[in-house]
Amino acid sequence: MFASLNSSHRVTLRLGFVTLLGVPLTVVVFGAVIVGMVVMLGAGVQSDLKVRRILRARLVEEDREERERAVDQSQQDLFPESHGEVSDTRAD
Repeated sequence: MFASLNSSHRVTLRLGFVTLLGVPLTVVVFGAVIVGMVVMLGAGVQSDLKVRRILRARLVEEDREERERAVDQSQQDLFPESHGEVSDTRAD
């Protein structure tokens, strides 16, 4: 609807290094939308990579802590050391 209502409107577009005369308003608006999408995509990817890097570091740290705590404290020696004593467990 915007494009059909403003198809006859022309604007001067000054980009700093070049000036474009008689550019249709719809082209300017749609171009601005596309440029905005590209900028947000770049910002989103950068933010996503930063979050992933933080999460990966946190996962490595948690894994290291888990491995340190994973020692089973309920384990018992099958043959406890008797400090040189020999005991005879046979019932005669």
